[in-house]
Amino acid sequence: MNVRVAVTKNFKREAKRFLKKFASLKRELFELKEKLMLNPPLGTSLGLNAFKIRLAVQSKGKGKSGGLRVITFLDTEIIGIVEQETNKVTKVYLLSIYDKSEIETLTQKELRELIENIEEV
Repeated sequence: MNVRVAVTKNFKREAKRFLKKFASLKRELFELKEKLMLNPPLGTSLGLNAFKIRLAVQSKGKGKSGGLRVITFLDTEIIGIVEQETNKVTKVYLLSIYDKSEIETLTQKELRELIENIEEV
């Protein structure tokens, strides 16, 4: 499977604040990217091909339950059919990142808006 992880403008804007606040986050986001490339539907399904990932931030010191949440969206394209082999490319968009202590969860309306307004960096 061919997987590509893409950062959206919204994610980059939201992550900027947390990257300044938590020194270990850059490394943890890199590790998350590696995990997503191996297993794109990582996390809890929110419907609409979106997933919520619980991310422990070591420098925050609260583990997964008190850590950050990352919302991803999967988009699979079939590139071409050669003989009987289909080549699929799965794009994993990082849509949003938030602190669980600030926001409990996203509403379906907020999730739809994030998906409709996907803009890659």
